[in-house]
Amino acid sequence: MPVRIEHQTCYFKINDDGQEQSLPAHSVTVRTDIAKAMSYVDLDGERVYITEQEADALTVAGATDGRQHKKVTEPGSAI
Repeated sequence: MPVRIEHQTCYFKINDDGQEQSLPAHSVTVRTDIAKAMSYVDLDGERVYITEQEADALTVAGATDGRQHKKVTEPGSAI
């Protein structure tokens, strides 16, 4: 899991060596990559893809939910 949250601070694993970058939850925006149908967070211009469970946890901690949820009635929906 590339994300952990402690006391409204979000820690993102940014490499395989375990190095992390931290941000306060209120500074994080969860977004959607429509082409990949995945959620991600932008860290210094680099996308860190996360699970929907992680996205939900981030928003509960105080991150902005900028996801675009597709619905079956929308053209191009993967549902």
